[in-house]
Amino acid sequence: MAEMVNVAVDAMGGDNAPVETVKGAVEAINQDKRVKVYLLGQEAVIKQELQKYTYDASQLEIVHAQEIIETAEPPVMAIRKKKDSSIVKGMQLVKAGTCDAFVSAGSSGAVLVGGQVIVGRIKGVERPPLAPLIPTEKGASILIDCGANVDARPSHLVQFAKMGSIYMENVVGVKNPRVAIVNVGAEEEKGNALVKETFPLLKECKDINFIGSIEARDIPTGYADVIVCEAFAGNIVLKLYEGVAATLLKQVKAGLMTSLRSKIGALLIKPALKKTMKTFSLEEYGGAPLLGLNGLVVKTHGSSKAVEIKNSILQCIAFKEQKINQKIKEKICVES
Repeated sequence: MAEMVNVAVDAMGGDNAPVETVKGAVEAINQDKRVKVYLLGQEAVIKQELQKYTYDASQLEIVHAQEIIETAEPPVMAIRKKKDSSIVKGMQLVKAGTCDAFVSAGSSGAVLVGGQVIVGRIKGVERPPLAPLIPTEKGASILIDCGANVDARPSHLVQFAKMGSIYMENVVGVKNPRVAIVNVGAEEEKGNALVKETFPLLKECKDINFIGSIEARDIPTGYADVIVCEAFAGNIVLKLYEGVAATLLKQVKAGLMTSLRSKIGALLIKPALKKTMKTFSLEEYGGAPLLGLNGLVVKTHGSSKAVEIKNSILQCIAFKEQKINQKIKEKICVES
């Protein structure tokens, strides 16, 4: 029998909490018997939401946490002062080994700070990066870093490339994943100081499949499996991705409703269109893992609905079963 994967979920974090977070947690345990969810937050509120659903009670436990860290709060101060918050208590469960992972749609700053301060970095890891999976023509690619380290150094980006390769190969199943660095051109001599300094280091790295630079327009084509950048550029790429996808979907829907002929056509293509759009929906890929910590921390969008919460919980299964942290330790610690 497979070992149970214990996931702490911040029931109070995000724009749609606790309705969508609790729903996503229930959907996850109903879909996979290998998961046990610890819902963190105000017990009475969580219990009220749970009354809507049928689920195996042995797969779910409520951990009361009275306080909520709001998005606008200074992250460091919030982590220090709000010890009875769902984010702090969730991180502590991971640190103690009670839970294998923590999932939150709450304050990004608090999750990033808590991950490093409470859960702690793997020895040898210089900076833990946020690494979401993003859809492309050829499947999913990992964007690393998208929000944790806006002032990264070349050595950080090299570690990002290694951790991203481990994740893609073992969780997503891409053999010998292609690694590229985000740049303003394909030529090796192009780029800012950080890219120019990092490029030769990646080129010399024997344990990754480095293929050179990648321009932003080539990211959606699936040209690379691991897309390396510092968080400033990565966050811009991710947010533009989300914005363009939402705008295109809106325009396609509007176009299909312009005439009787287009409406009939819409009915005919609806199944195929729905299937295609699903593959390009970011929520289908779950949240962004903060790689390089002593336990798994997953940050989902603040606007996450149940499907993203569910998929974020389920992605923790492969992370544990494939021993990603152990592989990162072996790769990073040996060299540090």
